[in-house]
Amino acid sequence: MASDYYSVLGVSRGASNKEIKAAFRKLAREYHPDVNPGDTAAEERFKEISQANEVLSDAKNRVAYDKYGDQWQHADQIEQQRRQGGFGPGGGFPGAGGGGGGQTFSFEGDLGDLFGGGGSGGGGGMFDSLFRRSSGRQKGQDLEHTLSVTLNEAYSGAKRTVQLASGRGAASRIEVDIPAGVADGQRIRLSGKGGAGAQGGAAGDLFLRIRVQPHPKFGRDGDDLRVVVDVPVPDAALGGEVHVPSLKGKSLALRIPAETQAGKVFRLSGQGMPKRDGKGFGDLFAEARIVIPEPLSREQRELFEMLRATQRRDRTEPQRGEED
Repeated sequence: MASDYYSVLGVSRGASNKEIKAAFRKLAREYHPDVNPGDTAAEERFKEISQANEVLSDAKNRVAYDKYGDQWQHADQIEQQRRQGGFGPGGGFPGAGGGGGGQTFSFEGDLGDLFGGGGSGGGGGMFDSLFRRSSGRQKGQDLEHTLSVTLNEAYSGAKRTVQLASGRGAASRIEVDIPAGVADGQRIRLSGKGGAGAQGGAAGDLFLRIRVQPHPKFGRDGDDLRVVVDVPVPDAALGGEVHVPSLKGKSLALRIPAETQAGKVFRLSGQGMPKRDGKGFGDLFAEARIVIPEPLSREQRELFEMLRATQRRDRTEPQRGEED
């Protein structure tokens, strides 16, 4: 049985977008795979809350979900089928006997013009034209599906299986290649993977709208990445080396100059996301966060007391070149 997306996020059906986003962020921090390595249950739960957020945080998708439930992705198809009831309300021609409803069908002219094949032998009468149009090949409907990927998958590229419901209880599975560098909101077109065509017509296309899940460490700005790096107080004051995480799976060594202040940003060229045109990578920007040891040892506390005393003395004593 399909999950109720509102229950998945723990919000009411009348919840605002702000409440939905807040609920998702809280659950995402708890169940993100990077926070629960190797926990398959947490990973499945994270996928479930991500899917619920993607549907309910999108105004159009939420309206469709509220109306059609787990068939929300096929809302356009359902509406189209409801509108297509033949030529008239009764399945016949408008106003013609057993059809019922609609305006009266009237015709002035030769019957050969009406049914075709009369007079000069031409076969292009009104009824003939109508039947040819109704029985002609029609391309299937284009479909759209939202697909969640992690930032790591967006970085490296991935293969995913998409399961699509047909509307009659059946489902089809499609293997999809997610290109490296894919961005949030980007659409991927799969030609011929949409709705089936009528009367032998070509199938429609499937459009996958990508949603890149938030990452607990990295922020993304186009092809660039941002991360906060902890810098111990001694390294910030005297200079040193810290390790910067990366999506490549290994840390990067970063030289910290002496007298580095909190909030200083360092640029690591070419360590960001792959560019979608395949030409290189973006950059990684590391922001310094000064970290004080916790808890302080007795020796560390004594050293900080000495530093404070030195700073107080420097503030009270006149500098060279100044008059008393």
